[in-house]
Amino acid sequence: MNFKTIIVTAALSVTLLAHAAPASAQETATEAFAEIERAFGFVPSFFKVYPEHGVAAAWRLTRDLEISQTTELSAREKALINIAVAAQIPCQFCVFADTQAAKAAGATDGEIREAVAQAALTRHWSTIMNGMQVDFADFREEFGD
Repeated sequence: MNFKTIIVTAALSVTLLAHAAPASAQETATEAFAEIERAFGFVPSFFKVYPEHGVAAAWRLTRDLEISQTTELSAREKALINIAVAAQIPCQFCVFADTQAAKAAGATDGEIREAVAQAALTRHWSTIMNGMQVDFADFREEFGD
């Protein structure tokens, strides 16, 4: 199964899971692994290596924020943000997975390139302003505060 299929399957599964009762704070790693497998068709290795006592919370955060279809941002927007951030960290795992997710959610190659370039531009000016010790109060005044 390729990653694009996994993302689409997960999105559909999470939509169905969103209508189920929310996970309780007492959810175990075993229960989280079962839900992850229902969502993805398998348990990704990054969940398997996570400390067992934190798996349920890590899954809830991922499920409810990143892959939920009921958030303020679309799957496409979230994936584009994720690629841009992952390029800055850098995280090759995230860049790969989020590029697949972005494409599965309808993002174009041009949008992906622009998201990465926008992240680079932000990093560029942050480096200049911080390195040159631009006065923050002056900066805020210049931009209307």
